[in-house]
Amino acid sequence: MTTYKTENLNIVAIDHMPSPDEIKARVPLDDEVIATVIAGRKAFLDILDRRDPRLFVVVGPCSIHDPRAGIDYAQRLAALAEDVSGTLHLAMRVYFEKPRTATGWKGFINDPYMNDSFRVDEGMEKARHFLREVARVGLPIATEALDPNAPQYYGDLISWTAIGARTSESQTHREMASGLSTPVGFKNTTDGDVTAAVNAILSAANPHSFLGLSGEGQSAIVRTRGNRYGHLVLRGGERPNYDSVSVSCAEQALAKAGLPQNIVIDCSHGNSWKKPEMQPLVMKDVIHQIRDGNQSIVGLMIESNIVAGNQPIPADLSQLKYGCSVTDACVGWETTEEMIRGADAVLRDVLPRRSAAA
Repeated sequence: MTTYKTENLNIVAIDHMPSPDEIKARVPLDDEVIATVIAGRKAFLDILDRRDPRLFVVVGPCSIHDPRAGIDYAQRLAALAEDVSGTLHLAMRVYFEKPRTATGWKGFINDPYMNDSFRVDEGMEKARHFLREVARVGLPIATEALDPNAPQYYGDLISWTAIGARTSESQTHREMASGLSTPVGFKNTTDGDVTAAVNAILSAANPHSFLGLSGEGQSAIVRTRGNRYGHLVLRGGERPNYDSVSVSCAEQALAKAGLPQNIVIDCSHGNSWKKPEMQPLVMKDVIHQIRDGNQSIVGLMIESNIVAGNQPIPADLSQLKYGCSVTDACVGWETTEEMIRGADAVLRDVLPRRSAAA
């Protein structure tokens, strides 16, 4: 009888990956870090439940590639967050995984050395270490959940999670979101349709059972209770959808589904035509909607870095420009500070009245 090989035909190697428990033991949390995470989550939940009249703002680099520059950014943001804390709840955007349309750098976890060595084992530990340092600065952390196993490694450090435009339709990500310990923002799909995101919110609110990973690194059946803090993120599509008409249509879609009218506006991506200089204009429009009586917008997202724009990844990594994105272009720090302080000035007296009207 002839024997044919029928599996792993396109697999070159299967390398050892430390378990979530091993990585956590190498990078443990202390009381200060845990307190930051818990306080950050509570603020998000209170805003979504309308117990807190503030807006939340998820702001930070498109992706993290240089931990030193990332901590520099975090320290600047922490100081700004304290100044505007009466009006805005700031969380640092810390994205380690980058979904690629075709090819490109997949992010700090997949390729921490940016040389196609793909040391995922080292990238995961470095990512957890970076998150811990951001939390020590006093900032809550927001991220995108892309790999369904990644939250087992660092989900205990996250205060808010996004499910991206390419994965809001994915059953795997809806199931994962149902078990996350954070509120979850589901983005509309890349064509701008909100239906998939609304359905994702409904799905994630229910219990699920699925194949996953245990803390020991074993395959396991994960059983969830459901996450009732799913909400909608408008990120634009074939055209921007931050305008008052698009927001009203999104409100109607949420109401029809019997969901709370909680909407976050992503100032980047399709809403700014991927032009970072448009982000302040998007944010100004949204702030004016709130000033003029909007009740549904609870948060904003901004892609921001120390230096404006972006850069290709050079063969000689010593030539990388400090504090500048290697993925999507961002606004620089000065513009970021102007955007956030401007929103604080406009909304300082508006949000308490908005809360009372609700």
